[in-house]
Amino acid sequence: MVIKPLSSDPARLLLKVIVIEAWRLHDAVSASTVAPSGTELAVCTDPEKDYERDLTWIKPSFLWMMYRCGWGLKQDHETVLAVEITREGFDWALRHACLSHYAPGLHADQAAWKRALRRAPARVQWDPERDVHLNPLPYRSLQLGLAGEAAGRYADEWTVSVTDVTPLTHEIHALVRAGDTATAERLLPGERVYPAGAEALAHLGGTTP
Repeated sequence: MVIKPLSSDPARLLLKVIVIEAWRLHDAVSASTVAPSGTELAVCTDPEKDYERDLTWIKPSFLWMMYRCGWGLKQDHETVLAVEITREGFDWALRHACLSHYAPGLHADQAAWKRALRRAPARVQWDPERDVHLNPLPYRSLQLGLAGEAAGRYADEWTVSVTDVTPLTHEIHALVRAGDTATAERLLPGERVYPAGAEALAHLGGTTP
């Protein structure tokens, strides 16, 4: 289960998982890339491939994932996976990540940011969180892009379990379409604050409550 925080800075948000030793993230892939058991990850682990094109993006926010994949109805996003990874792995990704855009208060100049981005095996961007109708909320959630070493560690070392939650996705969507938002919201994965210290988020422009 994932956990949604309320940040003291409404422009920033970071998410955690209820499982003490692992976090649940979300990914959406084409149905053709998932084994019948729903337990294989489609990731790019070749550091020579195009970083921008081949990033593996994982989302701690269930509703942002629904916005991205259209409740599992978008082409090549038909299968929604809940991926539990170790806390150690998620922390490693945060430490080695670079913000996906230049921020004057965080980077000495654009050249320094570009150098850091090229070296980083992970990148972070902050996108508006969504409500059950997928409307934007006045705060943002973290999206984590992995490539090269980070993608390899994610697939081979950090992953604890992979669960196909496509049926749950469709069930919640049907309730929303029927106007039963109260029941839909009760079925959402529980979310609460991720206990990252300020130092873990400082280079990413994030804050903690």
